[in-house]
Amino acid sequence: MIEEISLEANWPEGYKIGRRPMITVLDKMIALDLTRTLLSVWTVIVVIIVSRAFIRVLQKAIEGQVSNETLLTILSLKTVIAGVELLPAALFMAVLMVLGRMYRDQEMSAIASAGGGIGIIYRAVFLLVLPLSVLATGLSLYAAPWAEAGIEKLMHQDEESSDLRGIAAGKFSEYSQGDLVFYVEKITADKKMHNVFVQNRQHGKLAIINSQTARLQDLPDGRYIVFEHGEQVQGQPGNLDYVVEQFNEYAVRIEAKNSVVNFHRNAVAVDKLWNSDVITDIAELQRRFSIPAGILLLTFLAVPLAQISPRGGVYGNMLTGFLIYFSYGNFVHISQGWVIKETIPAWLGSVGVNVFLCIIGGILLARLYGWQWLMIKIRERVKGI
Repeated sequence: MIEEISLEANWPEGYKIGRRPMITVLDKMIALDLTRTLLSVWTVIVVIIVSRAFIRVLQKAIEGQVSNETLLTILSLKTVIAGVELLPAALFMAVLMVLGRMYRDQEMSAIASAGGGIGIIYRAVFLLVLPLSVLATGLSLYAAPWAEAGIEKLMHQDEESSDLRGIAAGKFSEYSQGDLVFYVEKITADKKMHNVFVQNRQHGKLAIINSQTARLQDLPDGRYIVFEHGEQVQGQPGNLDYVVEQFNEYAVRIEAKNSVVNFHRNAVAVDKLWNSDVITDIAELQRRFSIPAGILLLTFLAVPLAQISPRGGVYGNMLTGFLIYFSYGNFVHISQGWVIKETIPAWLGSVGVNVFLCIIGGILLARLYGWQWLMIKIRERVKGI
């Protein structure tokens, strides 16, 4: 009698579930590749945008509106702002590039043949995207407004003391809408000015000062410009009653401009926005939340959008991705304007664009797997609830 031997393994219930790691090798591969690509794309985009902003700030520094001491600080703060605002775009492009390369190299086909579906890809991608969206929420709500407020404070301080900034040797410099004209022939390494000419107009009277040297000096009661070995001519143009004075040392106090800093909405602290019923504050709060929402929704779109033909190249759907991103960004700004003008309700401005993006993502998924598959997945989710 031949005894039958069962070759079936009698595994304990839940064995496969218990042995399955929380983070698989595929998750690590996609997340690491996505992180490297994200850093590269994000760095390139931020450098391009900040370089353009730096040119404008440098022009203000040349004109004397921004001091050289605060130039690098303003550049650093603008880098923080640009980095936060461009994070959704960089992540969207990174997902398209990484998954597009996987489609081109037939890695997606290998994953599908091993039983991996779209849920496996979403799981690996959102392993990076979810913590990144939490970080973006903090940056958008706190870091970016702090940087905006810092820039406005620095610009305000520089405007208060801009009358004698930007003085360069060998050129005429105008300040106070032409009421103050400065000319210096040479400036030595110790910041001492030589052969100085100053024309100052106040209350209809004109004063002209010529001196051999001049220097800036800070005293307890304010900042002074001290002229040495020169003469001053005072009078009213058209009259003959001029006063000519010669001096060995003549000091003129530089009047400080005292004004209040008016912060733009982008620089208002989030605590004030939460407690405000003003429609502009509500729109600004919605704009800040659109950054983490954009990270999640654009990634949701990027996964099905990345599917390309094996001969299509890594950048096969990049043009479509650009059109979707710029359309999304424009719709966010348009909806914010409509909320401010009260054309649409405030709640619609916060969810309208996001719902539209979800619909586009559903269409892309249906195109990738078919409408029947999408309806089955929706029914399963509804039954689970």
